[in-house]
Amino acid sequence: MKSISNDKRLSLPRVISFIAIVFSVFELWANSFAKIPGIERNAIFLLFVMVLSFLSYPFLKKGKKGRIDLVTSIILAVLGVAVCLYVVFFQSDLHLNRGSIPKQYEYILAAIAVILVLEATRRSIGLIIPVIGVLFILYAVLGRYLPGNLAHRGIPLTRVLYRMYFTYEGLFGTPITVASTYIFLFILFGSFLNACGVGKFFSELAMSMAGKRRGGPAHVAVISSGIMGTINGSAAANVATTGTITIPLMKEIGFTPHMAGAIEAAASTGGMIMPPIMGAAAFLMASFLEVPYITIIKAAIVPAILYYLAIFFVVIWESNKLQLTVPDKKQQEEIIPLGRLLLTKGQLLLPIVVITALLVLGFTPLFSGFLGIVSTIVVSFFRKDTRLTLKSLMEALDSAGKSIIQIGTACAAAGIIVGIANLTGVGASIALNIIKLSGGNLFLALVFIMAVTLIMSMGLPATALYIIVAVISAPALVQMGVTPLAAHFFVFWFGVMSNITPPVCLASYTAAGIARSDPNKTAWYGLKLASTGFIIPFIFAYNPILLMEAVNPFRLVLAIVTATIGVFSLSISIANFYKRKLMVWERILFFANALLLIRPGFITDTIGLVVLVVLLVLNVKIKGPQKGKAK
Repeated sequence: MKSISNDKRLSLPRVISFIAIVFSVFELWANSFAKIPGIERNAIFLLFVMVLSFLSYPFLKKGKKGRIDLVTSIILAVLGVAVCLYVVFFQSDLHLNRGSIPKQYEYILAAIAVILVLEATRRSIGLIIPVIGVLFILYAVLGRYLPGNLAHRGIPLTRVLYRMYFTYEGLFGTPITVASTYIFLFILFGSFLNACGVGKFFSELAMSMAGKRRGGPAHVAVISSGIMGTINGSAAANVATTGTITIPLMKEIGFTPHMAGAIEAAASTGGMIMPPIMGAAAFLMASFLEVPYITIIKAAIVPAILYYLAIFFVVIWESNKLQLTVPDKKQQEEIIPLGRLLLTKGQLLLPIVVITALLVLGFTPLFSGFLGIVSTIVVSFFRKDTRLTLKSLMEALDSAGKSIIQIGTACAAAGIIVGIANLTGVGASIALNIIKLSGGNLFLALVFIMAVTLIMSMGLPATALYIIVAVISAPALVQMGVTPLAAHFFVFWFGVMSNITPPVCLASYTAAGIARSDPNKTAWYGLKLASTGFIIPFIFAYNPILLMEAVNPFRLVLAIVTATIGVFSLSISIANFYKRKLMVWERILFFANALLLIRPGFITDTIGLVVLVVLLVLNVKIKGPQKGKAK
């Protein structure tokens, strides 16, 4: 949405930046040395998020940035400050001295707080989450009038408002707790790294590793976006960071604009499932499942590697199909050798090593994130060109404060949904309906939930999408025998894939803008590149060994090897090329064979390996067209 912050007459951009910087400083202090009670910390976090949302976004998406809009936004921001500060100063009195019995005017404050959160969310994200929030509130109050197993006795509005405003079961519940702690610290960590020039370093590192290959810049896009994903929880931001470098290079060597944009979009989307940091929803998953964050990291390792291998293989076949040339001698000389690059700038990897090591050793994400920030500041002084100046420090704090707006409003609004789901038990009712609709067939249930997730993704950020679908869909999978980790990872995965799933796919549209390509062609080609990502979740739903659950070392290694070979087979089918362009029957067999190999099982693996060898030999022996067209 367009921001009203362009009104220079009022110096609004400076005001917003100042608030964002103060916000970041407060969060850094609150999550390190301060001892602020959780609900009060969350209330102050929500205060900043609402103020920034009201000041940064207009009332209407295409509305004029006029004085009335500004005055209205300031009034709403002041109201947001008031309702949040009331919780900070008076909620303890309510619970300690008044037996948790609110006064009449406090219900009015609660109603105002709920309305303000929904409006701030509508401005920053769109209508979908506020509408769902209102529907859940109506469901709680009017439950007795509903038909079937969705009906319940009905809950008084006063009780709903109390739960939303004065407890951890609403606006200040789990979603916003995670946003105000783990998520914010890791966003701040990423901002500090970027201020040190890490984005450029990652591109140089990827270029050193793969820039001399045929189609090198495409490999660079895959590698750099994967590495960038370890510090960036947004696919679109990942595209904007690395794509400005990789997309023009891919176009220069022969990739069409839409192919260049799609490769970058698909690779950047994978960053949200790439450990150790991943997307913001991963922290929520750990909180919902009540497991250490390292469990989520371990679960993501194999699926993330398989996803990137698939894209990497497709890039190789596409480069060969288009008969792209290897970079000439002059271009290769311009690439910094890997050894020299690591010797001069390798210290920029230390903060990521620090965070990864701390998480592996069992320290909390909060402690790990804070030390990651400290190590970044220390490392920045190793070289003059990476040193954090006062200006770059302020820019990093400013960027982090603004980057959390959409996540913060989404988490606050999602708290309404989670709170009412817990209050009414609607999750169990929806789970029962999903089971009935699928006839008890797990595959159909998985397809239904995938479809719901992708449909709801049209306009929702992955964080908010995960919260909603985890509440209404994951319980159904658990009831049907899927492990809780696999069930939640399934919905989390498709929330991530929404970034490249048409018709609303922010990563693809961002890449298309940089590539100056047709957004629709970019989106559909990106979906084709990432099609492996639509198969892997079904595999680990049936067999969670790929998530490292109930790990038998031999079975795990066998599953990884055969899945990798399956991804290899699938990539050939996707690219429609190996040594030559495939015939139709070959392409179908490569695809079917990939499914046999990706799913763990001795019989399927044996058949798949034999069939793959036969197909590869036939592809070499049977003559056919050598060069394909970019589609």
